[in-house]
Parts: sequence; C-alpha cells; structure tokens
Amino acid sequence: MTVGAAEPSPADRLLACADLLACPQCGQPLAAVADDATAASTRTLRCPHGHSFDLAKQGYVSLLTGASTKMTGDTPAMLDARAAFQSAGHFTPIAAALAAAVAATVPGVDTAVFGADSPPAAATGEDRPGPHPEGGPAAPADLGNPRVPGTATQGARRRFHAGLTAPGMSVAAASAARLATILLSNGVVAPSGPSQATHANSPVPAVLEIGAGTGYYLAAMLDAVPGLRGIALDVSKAAARRAARAHARAGSVLADAWRGLPVRDGAMSAVVSVFAPRNADEVARVLNADGRFIVVTPTSRHLGELIEPLGMVSVDAAKEDRLAESLGGRFELVGREAVEYTMSLSHEDVARVVAMGPSAFHGDAGRAEEIAALPDPVAVTASVTVSVYRPL
Repeated sequence: MTVGAAEPSPADRLLACADLLACPQCGQPLAAVADDATAASTRTLRCPHGHSFDLAKQGYVSLLTGASTKMTGDTPAMLDARAAFQSAGHFTPIAAALAAAVAATVPGVDTAVFGADSPPAAATGEDRPGPHPEGGPAAPADLGNPRVPGTATQGARRRFHAGLTAPGMSVAAASAARLATILLSNGVVAPSGPSQATHANSPVPAVLEIGAGTGYYLAAMLDAVPGLRGIALDVSKAAARRAARAHARAGSVLADAWRGLPVRDGAMSAVVSVFAPRNADEVARVLNADGRFIVVTPTSRHLGELIEPLGMVSVDAAKEDRLAESLGGRFELVGREAVEYTMSLSHEDVARVVAMGPSAFHGDAGRAEEIAALPDPVAVTASVTVSVYRPL
C-alpha cells in the first residue's frame, strides 16, 4: 500500500495514540521518545522505568513480553480470506450496528454527524480493509425495515433484507444515525451529560478493539465518529501488520489480552470485542467511568446453512448465557441489539467464510467438492447479537 502525502504513516498513527498505552512490564505510561537533536519523535516507546519498545517497520508495536504466548492468532491466509469477504460488503449491517453503538457511547458525540452531508472518510490506500473501499458505490439510505419493540428489556431486533451485500457497499450513514437514535431512545446507552460534552479539558475519546484482525470493524467505528481515536489489538503478528493500515486514526498493537491489556487505566471510552476473547477484569480497568464494553457474538443461526454441509464449527446456543456469566461480576448489561439478515454468497464467498474462521483449523479434504455441491449463489444467514455493558 502506498500512503498518500496527506495521510500519516502507520508509525505516525501509532505514535499519535501512544498516550493511551501502558508498559506491559510495569504498567507505567508509555510515551514516544524524542530525539534531543531534532525534537522529533523516534520509532520507540518508553516508560519512566526505562522499558522501551521499538516500532516494527510496518508501523505496529509489539507489547508482548516474557515467554511465547499460547494463544493461536489468525494466519496470513485467514486474514486474506476475511479481508476479501469483508470488502465485498457481506458484514456491512453488522459494522453499521456496531458503529452506531459506539457513536452513541462516546461522550459529546452528536448523532447528526451521520447525516447525508457528512464528509466521506479519507481513504487510506487500496489495501484498506474497512467497509467502504475507495471508489465503491454509495450505500442505500436504509438497510431495511427495522421493527423496534416497545421496551428496552425486549431488545431492538433488526432483520435486514437480502441483497445488501453488493461488492463495494459501504456502511450506510443514514442507517447508522437511525440505529444510534434507537439505541439511545431504548436505553441501550445513556446520552452524554453536559459536563462531559463541554468540558474543555476532556481527553480525546478513544476506542480499543480486542482481536481486531483486519481492522475492518475499527475502521467503521472511526469513520462514524469524527475525531475518535482507536487502538487495534491482536495477538497475531499478521493481524497487527494489516491493522496498522486500517485507518488514519488507529494505532496497531501486538499483545495477548489474557496477559493484560497494555493500556492506561481509564483511557478508553469504549472497548469492543467482535467474535474475540474477553478479559473482563482488564476491560473494566481500561474503561473510563462512563465507558461501555460492546461485545458482538454469533448466534446459533449464524452461517447455519453451511455448518452441516461443510462440517464447520458450530456456535453453542448457550453462548450468550456464558457471556453474561463471564462478565457478571464486573459489568451490567444495559442493552442488546440483534442483527440478522440473509446474505447471497457465491462459491468463492463460501470458501472464504470457511478459510477465515475457526473451521480453517479443521480442514476437510473434500471441502471443495462439498462447496461445489451447494447452490450458486447460496442464501446464508448472518445472525449476531451486539451487547452493550457498563462497568459496575
């Protein structure tokens, strides 16, 4: 990827977010080291105790310390398959709902910024894995006909019509605005208080995505909220390299969330986990008092039409219950958004779905023949839950 003159390099993007990071060895704040001769930042982060971490040439920083992590990160092949599937627009409604939830969470953000007059986000290069590649057609003004129940306890359920996943489709700005408004009105998230929105010394809001992968969802969030900064955190070196190019306001960090998040206490307005592991204690520590933890989990219907024919790994029907149990001591559920719709997938799309997830580790020698036996295109359900939690 060639970064344009007006765009910061991946290294500069990370340095601009360095004030959010903490030393993985002692927990002290990290800062970019300045060259005494030029007063310019170098490619090194250092804490007051002298622990230093050099930026990789691709622009990310490794904050993995000690023995090798036992976590299995995504491989380059898995990330390539996921980026291709995401760039085709198949998960656009999920990205839109997630971006809306984050936008409604960030202090002082006016959901009117999602209107038709909003300026387009700057492109970050042809390899950008975000939901609206440069040159892609505009998204429709509406993603379907939402049915909103009357009470917040029921949760707002969306069903999006098939045919939404045309190549090049972007996150729909108008739809994001509508979703954010519904989330606010249904009590999913609380609107920001005046003191937060107007305080002259308020820190710049920031979002952390754990297990960011390609950076697709983080890019959608940052596109939706002007001025929001982001940290893409992943245990995969290949993912850290790719996420370093995801967005001009995102820095990429290589770290194992189970060992601790290398982020300062209370630095984050939102933490997001999309199909990724969660460390509840650490998430609670890095969120500010009004922050939100937003978790996207697949339901048992997600990709259901492909599970049996292709022998893919299925989703446990009790997944949401286990999520609530794992977070119960640290977080309170304040809202839940169901996003379910039908995708029209070609055989190539199906092959990418298999290659980009956990089923990639459970190879089937006859899978190509199994895919060939499916209709082309094949109707496949996308079904996830977007849960919003606040720290106790």
